Amino acid sequence: MIKIGMVIGDRYEVLEKIGTGGMSDVYKAKDHKLNRLVAVKVLKQEFSENENFVSKFRVEAQSTAGLMHPNIVNVYDVGDEDGVNYIVMELVDGITLKKYIEKKSRLSVKEAVSIAIQVAMGLEAAHNNNIIHRDIKPQNIMISKEGKVKVTDFGIAKAATSNTITSNVMGSVHYTSPEQARGGYSDAKSDIYSLGITLFEMLTGRVPFNGDTTVAIAIKHIQEDLPTPADYNDEIPISVEKIVLKCCQKSPDRRYQNAAELIADLKRSLITPDKDFVSLSNPDEEGATRVASEEEVSSVKNGNGRFSDTEKMRLKDEELRDYDEDDDRYDDRDRDRRRKRRDYDEDDDFYGYDRDRENRRRKQSPPEAGRIEKLTIAMAIVLAVLIGFMGLLLVGRKLGLFGASEAGTEASSAASSVVATSDSSAPEETAEGIIIPDVAGKSYAEAVATLNEKGFKVEKGEDSSSSLAKDVVSYTNPAAGNRAQSGSTVSVFVSTGAFASSSSATTAVTTAKADGQVTVPNVIGKTSEEAVIMLVEAGLTAGSVVETSNEDPNLTGLICAQSIAYGTSVSEGTTINMELSTGPATVTYSYVSDISAPTEGENYTGGLSVHVTLVTSDGTTLLNTTTSDFPIQMNSKGITSPTGTLTFVYTATSPTTTNPETGETTGGETKEITVTRAVTFTQEN
Repeated sequence: MIKIGMVIGDRYEVLEKIGTGGMSDVYKAKDHKLNRLVAVKVLKQEFSENENFVSKFRVEAQSTAGLMHPNIVNVYDVGDEDGVNYIVMELVDGITLKKYIEKKSRLSVKEAVSIAIQVAMGLEAAHNNNIIHRDIKPQNIMISKEGKVKVTDFGIAKAATSNTITSNVMGSVHYTSPEQARGGYSDAKSDIYSLGITLFEMLTGRVPFNGDTTVAIAIKHIQEDLPTPADYNDEIPISVEKIVLKCCQKSPDRRYQNAAELIADLKRSLITPDKDFVSLSNPDEEGATRVASEEEVSSVKNGNGRFSDTEKMRLKDEELRDYDEDDDRYDDRDRDRRRKRRDYDEDDDFYGYDRDRENRRRKQSPPEAGRIEKLTIAMAIVLAVLIGFMGLLLVGRKLGLFGASEAGTEASSAASSVVATSDSSAPEETAEGIIIPDVAGKSYAEAVATLNEKGFKVEKGEDSSSSLAKDVVSYTNPAAGNRAQSGSTVSVFVSTGAFASSSSATTAVTTAKADGQVTVPNVIGKTSEEAVIMLVEAGLTAGSVVETSNEDPNLTGLICAQSIAYGTSVSEGTTINMELSTGPATVTYSYVSDISAPTEGENYTGGLSVHVTLVTSDGTTLLNTTTSDFPIQMNSKGITSPTGTLTFVYTATSPTTTNPETGETTGGETKEITVTRAVTFTQEN
């Protein structure tokens, strides 16, 4: 029984309960040996009593303990005490991806892809060490307040698959691969399938397969076509849609063969989301989707595979009869699907796939959209004819083919008038005021400069729900495009960074214009390599990269400024210079104090020999000595961290007492005592 305040393993002090799951409870604890906060996951009693499970769990957890990666919740320790089996893990201050999706309904494409990249990077590290997760799902992915994405529960899944798990299986079956549902061999490609389902949920806010029982859902993973995510979110670009479909192919051989391949396509989709570069294999007769055989249904139903009979979740008799009686219908559907895919091959997969998406989206559009589209096309044709006619007149006159007749002049003037009208924009200032420029996506400093230039005053506000990086503008009030009088105040709301993705995947889609102009992308928050790729893709020239300090610690090692603001229209080939942040300007601290004896410690008496250390929060040791002479005078300057920890270690003997009636003496035990104190340093001028 775990109680708040108890110490596990002679070092982990339980502070509070922070979560619970199907297999375990999670507690926040303090590791007194290393003076850090950790998460202690304690197995529930029903699993701790299963020696086979505990043995497998411990072996897997210990093998994972050596796996250190920024996108994995690291395992520090594994142990048991008085029947309590526990693992000690890195403490992540944040929420699960599942809760994050529920909070936002669904994620933007760029944020979903960014999270998927980080999960895939964690999986790549694990797979390279021959560790398969086997239970990838949003519930096992953490997002910290700093935006870091971390995969948790490595090692637990394998132990779970070999035992009867009923309490948590409903959450896992929505993400299980077909081979896991059949009870077959699972490998790295099984994790990739589950990540594909997770990406589907991030993009759409729902899972692709649902049902009344775990078995019914598992059967769907085995036999039913994955719905395309664009059916639920038409903002998903073709590259991302096909990445999901490739991850979730029924046959492992048709998926991404490793996490590195998946990461490459995910990163490419951020730069060129609308390019159809993802290669999908066409199913052949042997690998086409089919109805599960009686043996496979029996395997799932009776526990030979992932789900055992003790789950008491069986397909209804009528469901099984439906599967048997409808063989012909499924066979016809498979033949029709294969015939369509052959047609796509013959007509070129890109155009066939893209045309199918376009037709589907047009069906979802209202009738007015068609009429507006036709009117727009007609106007564009008229404008093109007039411009072409004007060009012919000018060329003809230059070559002397015909004189500058009055009619020609009038035609030229008319054409020029049409062009001028089409290019005109709203006046900068009217009686209603000045148009408020769009500063979303810019830094606060850039926004202030832009608005001040227009004559506006600026008031800063915070947007704690934005997924943008810290101090990036999310919106203004009044909104961009509205008019306000010169001298009036515009409220600029910037992101607090609470839900920012560490990748800050805000790649701008840049389109070359007919006149050779391109739009400058936003490279702030990118690595210098990513920034160069983005600029080249946009048709621009990457200039110099100069290192500079920047007060935003989240931008350390990343581009923090660019010479031409994001969203500006410039000529192709324009050079964009950049600044690379080396971190905030150096701030130093001092510590001038007399360190007193650890009198608050148990059984401390004057004259005891005490080992004293003072370590800053960034790991710098300021004091490391053994003494019995207190106080210790400290005068340290140039400290690079604002806080530190004093640790006193001494050996003390408890006092003895004698019972006058029995003459029995108690006490006198000798043990090592540790006392810690938090220290705050003084900032230097």
